[in-house]
Amino acid sequence: MTDAPLLEVEDLQVEIITATGVVRAVDGVSFRVERGETVTIIGESGSGKSTTAMGVLRLLPPEAVVSGHVRLDGVDVVADPKAAARLRGHAVVLVPQDPMTSLSPVHTIGRQLGDAVRLAGTRGKAERTARAVELLTSVRIKDPADALRRYPHQLSGGQLQRVLIAIALAGSPRLLVADEPTSALDVTVQAGILDLLLELQERTGVGILMITHDLGVARLVSDRIHVMRDGAFVESGAAADIVDRPGREYTRALLAAVPRLGTFTDEPVGSTR
Repeated sequence: MTDAPLLEVEDLQVEIITATGVVRAVDGVSFRVERGETVTIIGESGSGKSTTAMGVLRLLPPEAVVSGHVRLDGVDVVADPKAAARLRGHAVVLVPQDPMTSLSPVHTIGRQLGDAVRLAGTRGKAERTARAVELLTSVRIKDPADALRRYPHQLSGGQLQRVLIAIALAGSPRLLVADEPTSALDVTVQAGILDLLLELQERTGVGILMITHDLGVARLVSDRIHVMRDGAFVESGAAADIVDRPGREYTRALLAAVPRLGTFTDEPVGSTR
């Protein structure tokens, strides 16, 4: 199984049963993620990209009907939904998008990271603490021993995102599913988190499935990009091809929405000179 993709998705469909009828949120998408590769699904809000990620992880609510094939580490979690629970935490993990609401406000960082380390198999208290410090160091927390004693509200958004990544790494996963991991952060902090993810990938060989609406983020980290609209992929290819030579008008519109620096001028705003 060493040559098999970390993730292989074939004809994934997600239908959600609502009071007004059935909504097809994901309409037959197929893709794969290899070891050490970053694959990005990009699209505007409501395009189905996060639903795709949750379908892969089998974290959708009961009213969602999932069909197709999703092979995580060679195991089809659509055919065997219980297998997903066994794989989450070590084969595949989720890095959620909002660090401010993803951590418990009433427990310390040490307690929450320690629980993840314990679930990964480290039992002794001293060993758990040592592993927690190691994980925080790996995600560039400057004073990990101090951070373990703090509560989430005592850390910045960037630090909390690093803590979430440390929690995700506790079980030495082979695949990270990162759902808008920088959307709640300012631009300078975003760059540090993306750089951290790429460094971790280079060091560990972890595969990354990135979910984002920001083509600027996608172009920085991706090997391949799938552009999603209305539950389906409208364009797929190598990151350089999608960014430099987009074939669809929708992709060009996403590129046009990426902010760019203009020409500097010291003239007052509104000047007619």
